[in-house]
Amino acid sequence: MDLQSIRDRVESTLRRVKPAGGDMDVVGLGLVGDLQVDEGGAVSLLLGLRPSDDPSLAETVRLVLSGVKGVTGVDVRTAESKAPPEGTVPAAPKPREPGKAKRSLPVVGPKGPASAGAPRSAGQVSQEEASRHPSEAEPLAGVRHVVAVSSGKGGVGKSTVSTNLAAAWAKKGYRVGLLDADIYGPDIPTMFGATERPRIQDDMVVPVEAHGVKLMSLGFLVDDETPAIWRGPIIMGIVRQFLHQVVWGELDYLVVDLPPGTGDAQLSLVQLVKVDGAVMVSTPQDVSVTGVLKGIKMFESVDVPVLGIVENMRGFVCPDCGSTHDLFGSGGGEGLAGSLGLPFIGAVPLGLAVRQEGDKGTPTVIGRPDSPEGQALEAIADVVEARIVAAAGSAEVP
Repeated sequence: MDLQSIRDRVESTLRRVKPAGGDMDVVGLGLVGDLQVDEGGAVSLLLGLRPSDDPSLAETVRLVLSGVKGVTGVDVRTAESKAPPEGTVPAAPKPREPGKAKRSLPVVGPKGPASAGAPRSAGQVSQEEASRHPSEAEPLAGVRHVVAVSSGKGGVGKSTVSTNLAAAWAKKGYRVGLLDADIYGPDIPTMFGATERPRIQDDMVVPVEAHGVKLMSLGFLVDDETPAIWRGPIIMGIVRQFLHQVVWGELDYLVVDLPPGTGDAQLSLVQLVKVDGAVMVSTPQDVSVTGVLKGIKMFESVDVPVLGIVENMRGFVCPDCGSTHDLFGSGGGEGLAGSLGLPFIGAVPLGLAVRQEGDKGTPTVIGRPDSPEGQALEAIADVVEARIVAAAGSAEVP
């Protein structure tokens, strides 16, 4: 690909990045300067940061440009900007004085550290980590239990289960975090009604809190319209950052919402941190069950216990006549659990409560706890909790 094509793609991508709370992009605001693309595809630029801009804006720019086709590396330098409010003519960024460069959250690039001998940031994956067998992964400091939620294919309600597991445990008084590792479809901010950006404190990310749950998601950093086109090393770097460069604090549970399938995010998670167990989510359909089977085999191959299977969208209860209609079939997930000797955790009926509360940014167990869906999800959280406690060999979670 020629350099002009790469530059055009970079500029087009930058025009989709908007500072929090604004309607104009960073190019239109005059915050981007000294944009360079070298012959190897490495991109460098100067990003002006106004007093009102969150320092994580530099991280966002770095992340989205790392996914542009043809880009092999990204270097984002920051400077103070005197750009006026939107709607006026923007001023050019003013470089900072030496020694006063604004610190921003580092992130791994396709080629690792920007320069030889540079210290490794929390987002840069060491060779030892990349080759580590999952059985050698260590617990995450301060976190009692790490629980992965996964599915074989998209659209089965995996994020709904993750959201309501976390919210149900928080309702019971547990300290809970939710890491959105679904890099390609980060829906957790929407499902929790959280729109603010995470704060940066001493080069660490302070997670957003909503409904009693600490949240971290790529959705907080990237514009909704920006596609995530990430290579394997970038995904592993992002997962590492979300684990080790976020101020999770002391947690009883960290729920990790994984992307569908058995790809880089799943492998990265189990290599970087000890996972106490995985919850597999399916619908009654055969095609969904087949995907779940692959996911189960993947977790078993890396020594992660499968806590059981959740069957979502089982039966639609007609609000007019009260009869149940199995729109997607019935019992696929339960049947798979039985055939594999795994626990069947529970089934969630297909109804309006999940959709309505999700659109409002409220977990169903909080917004509609008495609905059939809310009751089913709370019961599932109780079963998963019991399975984790049993697997850990303790009487209770402190």
